[in-house]
Amino acid sequence: MGRRGIKEYRAPEALILIAADRDHKPLVCPSCASAAVDRNPPRSAKGDDHSAGRVTLHCAACGRSAVYIDRGAAPSPVPEAPKAR
Repeated sequence: MGRRGIKEYRAPEALILIAADRDHKPLVCPSCASAAVDRNPPRSAKGDDHSAGRVTLHCAACGRSAVYIDRGAAPSPVPEAPKAR
């Protein structure tokens, strides 16, 4: 059990699930091998989901969950400040 009675994945399991989600692979629970993993927010139908934000992955079979921050598209480079002479 994790914080306040919430069942969370162990770190290696969470990393496997997060990597599969980032690679747009089918989500299978690394703990119980169920394919009943829900993603919130759901991916868009087009697959061009570039919004950054919090992503929750929850297995309906065993009740475990993982949360990560999706960085979305790579940020544009920040221009450097002019140097003082």
